[in-house]
Amino acid sequence: MKISTKDMALVAVFTALTGIGAFISFPIGPVPITLQSLFVILSGIVIGPKLGALSQIIYISLGLIGIPIFAGLTGGVQTIMKPSFGFIIGFVFAAFIVGKIVNSERKVSSKRIFIAALVGTITIYLFGLPYMYYMLNIIMGKEFSFIQIFNMGCLLFLPGDFAKFIIVSIVGTKLLKTLNISKLSLN
Repeated sequence: MKISTKDMALVAVFTALTGIGAFISFPIGPVPITLQSLFVILSGIVIGPKLGALSQIIYISLGLIGIPIFAGLTGGVQTIMKPSFGFIIGFVFAAFIVGKIVNSERKVSSKRIFIAALVGTITIYLFGLPYMYYMLNIIMGKEFSFIQIFNMGCLLFLPGDFAKFIIVSIVGTKLLKTLNISKLSLN
């Protein structure tokens, strides 16, 4: 995959935005509320599946080498041991899937962007919840049921996620139109 200077700049912007989204954090348990998923989903919408996923791979790499860009101003390899790290892994796959859904047809609608955001968020949960269960129960020796994990790692976040779907639908549509960086046309 050949990456232009413009593509590199856009990947860097979404890497930085994901990091900024981590700084806007509200700790409510093992998984804090952040704006990261909003920027992860926007990366797939605006720069597509491959570049969106690349922006998230770079974000994770920067955090793992020690730059404190994860939620709670954390970073380093030890972050892998946090119960919330599975959600971060899901960012790569979510950005890719969102980009694939949005780019599946030439015309993009707010409805398709909303659906892509929903599927992307579910993808993040599909990685995050089992990882959280594993880390809390197997590694840390706690005794949480899957229902408790679901409540801690998902249910609490659903109202905010729904608000993010709406924001992403509006902002994503406007960004695609304004930046005209995609070969897609809008309905």
